[in-house]
Amino acid sequence: MEAINNAGAAVGILTAEGVILGAERKQTSKLLERSRLSEKIYLFDEHIACAAAGLTSDANILIDYARRASQGHRYYYQQPMPVEQLVRQICNAKQAYTQHGGLRPFGVGFLYAGWDELLGFQLYSSDPSGNYGGWKAIAIGMNNQNASNVLKEEYKEGLSLQEGLQLALKVVCKSMDTTSPAADKCKCHTVELVTLTKAAAPKYTALTEAQIAQVLKDAHLVQEGN
Repeated sequence: MEAINNAGAAVGILTAEGVILGAERKQTSKLLERSRLSEKIYLFDEHIACAAAGLTSDANILIDYARRASQGHRYYYQQPMPVEQLVRQICNAKQAYTQHGGLRPFGVGFLYAGWDELLGFQLYSSDPSGNYGGWKAIAIGMNNQNASNVLKEEYKEGLSLQEGLQLALKVVCKSMDTTSPAADKCKCHTVELVTLTKAAAPKYTALTEAQIAQVLKDAHLVQEGN
């Protein structure tokens, strides 16, 4: 749990139009060259994504496991795997590592965003013990208590996707080690923001740097001059 609480914040918000995942990508050194690949938000299948907080190496093991499970289900049954079924399978694997000697629990927490025909849009969280639960809005990672307070105060039923994006960025900014968001906080190497929506089929969209900057301005989280 300490690894999760020291990791960059991750937030999930359920809206009327889809599910939003946001995350802070912490930069430990200015000399560190950032990969262009995502470090906090991952796609399991076309209808399920997750945000991770904790040990990245542990997250990679579980993400590979989840992708194999999801694709195996699609291959055998010729249909997407139900979201909660995949979450439960991942949590069963997590829980098994708490039972046997010589093993340690996975030091990572997940937020899962997904859509299926059974339950529509869904948002779940899981911890290293294998416990999971469904949420309308939740934050994990550093300063998650402050983030949770913001969600409790400002989350409303039936949020639009745009309102949810603004709230997600506000929560991530509140969780950062800064008193006020600066212009460089809207860079893609600092904040990740994705949406999972559905028209004819589920659609995963990662917002660009320019789109994130625009959402920050719309939410009045940065000054126009920044």
